[in-house]
Amino acid sequence: MNLEPSLDPTTYPYSHTIRVRFSETDAMGIVHHSRYLPYLEEARVEYLREIDHPYTSLRDEGFDIAVLEAAVRYRQPLRFDEQVTVHVAFGGATRTTFQMGYLLTVNGEVRATAVTVHGCVTAAGRPVRLPTWLAELGR
Repeated sequence: MNLEPSLDPTTYPYSHTIRVRFSETDAMGIVHHSRYLPYLEEARVEYLREIDHPYTSLRDEGFDIAVLEAAVRYRQPLRFDEQVTVHVAFGGATRTTFQMGYLLTVNGEVRATAVTVHGCVTAAGRPVRLPTWLAELGR
């Protein structure tokens, strides 16, 4: 993991908005730290759909994308009923892995940054090379 997510929303090619649900918060009305990973996943899946490679088509081709690492830097809390914009950018890629960078904002205010590292595997869980289109995103 060597990607440093930008704090500038304009550097991200895609963004997805999520409204914070009450069930995702603690007694103080703050989003629990574990809920950030599903936000990243939802935005990542929508990003793939946006670039014309929905996750379902990836699976139809016999691939899955496993999360190998995830890191979140919490800068300011997210709260119930806020609309969080998750900005998504494709990071570098190797033959078998790639990184995604994220910026989470509310009304333009930075709340968190994150990086996920993924590996491509078969439906049986065996590591494989990235599909050509996915490897080319990292170039």
